[in-house]
Amino acid sequence: MSDISAKQTSAAAGQGSHAAAGDLPRDPTLLKGKISYAPTEGLSYDPAEAKYWDESGLAREVHRVFEVCNGCRMCFKYCDSFPKLFDFIDRGHGGDVAQLAASETREVMDACFQCKLCEVQCPYTPRDGHEFQLDFPKLVHRFNAQRARREGIAFRDRVLGDPDAAGSLARASLGLANAMNRVSAHRWFLEKALGVHRDKLLPDFAGSTFEQWAKDEGLVHEKAGGEVVLFQTCYVQNNEPSIGKDTVHVLQKNQVDVRCASGLACCGMPAWEKGNLEELQRRASINLGLLEPFVDRGAKVLAINPTCSMMLRQEYPHLVAPEDRERAVKVAAAVRDPSEFLWGIRKEERFNEAFADVPEKVAYHAPCHLRAQGVGFKGRDLIRKAGAEVSTVMECCGHDGTYAMKVESFEASVRVGKRALEGIQEDAEATTWVTDCPLAALQFEQHAGKKPLHPMSLLARSYRAAESQAAAEGKAEPGLAAKPVQGAKVAQTEK
Repeated sequence: MSDISAKQTSAAAGQGSHAAAGDLPRDPTLLKGKISYAPTEGLSYDPAEAKYWDESGLAREVHRVFEVCNGCRMCFKYCDSFPKLFDFIDRGHGGDVAQLAASETREVMDACFQCKLCEVQCPYTPRDGHEFQLDFPKLVHRFNAQRARREGIAFRDRVLGDPDAAGSLARASLGLANAMNRVSAHRWFLEKALGVHRDKLLPDFAGSTFEQWAKDEGLVHEKAGGEVVLFQTCYVQNNEPSIGKDTVHVLQKNQVDVRCASGLACCGMPAWEKGNLEELQRRASINLGLLEPFVDRGAKVLAINPTCSMMLRQEYPHLVAPEDRERAVKVAAAVRDPSEFLWGIRKEERFNEAFADVPEKVAYHAPCHLRAQGVGFKGRDLIRKAGAEVSTVMECCGHDGTYAMKVESFEASVRVGKRALEGIQEDAEATTWVTDCPLAALQFEQHAGKKPLHPMSLLARSYRAAESQAAAEGKAEPGLAAKPVQGAKVAQTEK
């Protein structure tokens, strides 16, 4: 059962007593001795469809996808889902997918942490227009959504799925939360209460949010407008506002009219990774309501974290409530990564090439969710344009949202990320590391000994160094003006 081209409709007997898809009913077609590679009537990746919630339909799709993956085996090196699946099939069931037990299917699904790399590499996806219409990460999401509807959302998953609430509580503690996260007794308690591994490096919470800084800087206006609006992400909002500040600085140095919105919520991925569709849709509705007016006036939406840009650009149009679908599609078309946007104006006269103190060699890590968007690695390209020699690491770092935080997956996250953790260290001459993903930066900091910069932070440092050099020499500031004319380069500006 290893040659996928030789068996478009391979057979597998299914006479076992186990359920095959979690607690879902057994696919009755298995009793007839066939698992077709062609999509079943149960195929659905859209929660607005009634059949998305049909358990027997999901069971048929789980069997089909497992059979296709069993015949292909291209994705053996990513998360533990595929090694577990192949091991169960080979060692426990003699190659018969139909005999997988409920507990085994659940274990395969739970090992997926939504890096999306299997979908990127798979040749049988809807993205590629293939007839098999196989999207393993979305199948896992569907499995988790049905499980959440049957069993409810666990307390831990509700807490970890709400980073905005965590940020608010941390700020209310006036720094106590950061201090306690370094106390071993507290970390022991956190591990017992929430299942957060006691050894996991947790990011500090900022004393003030990025949004408050943006208001103080006059970037939040009463009406929508500007050339771009930032979706700062919950991490930048609550943990590292400096990344957002650096992004604003870089954009303004390139005469981009930057605006910020008040009241943006987490993109919803932390909630969705455990199947909490209702919470995802609630947050998406908030974000779409705030971002749509900017898009209507010609602005692009720059999401600083690749996970969040992926959610806004690729996931929202298919996951939000039906009444939000039209504006989700509209906003998705306007979403960009900050480096992607800046790369797009590199040939314009306003592009600022007054770089200084750029590291000679940089090691760049390509985040999984940036790869999933298929837009290239423009942060890396900008750093090269600034004058650095850049080596690239393409492997998953293993952090993957809350996966690296949890007791049951902390050690697995290090093992999964080993190739990236070792790969970024191979270039001994690279004095600076860079990644577009702030959570990947945490993973590298803890397990490889150095925290990578965001591309916008490296460029901001370079621009500031050029400014300082010019000031010391008594020269005019290099490049173009840091503060652009309000509304420049925008089709419709604020009146």
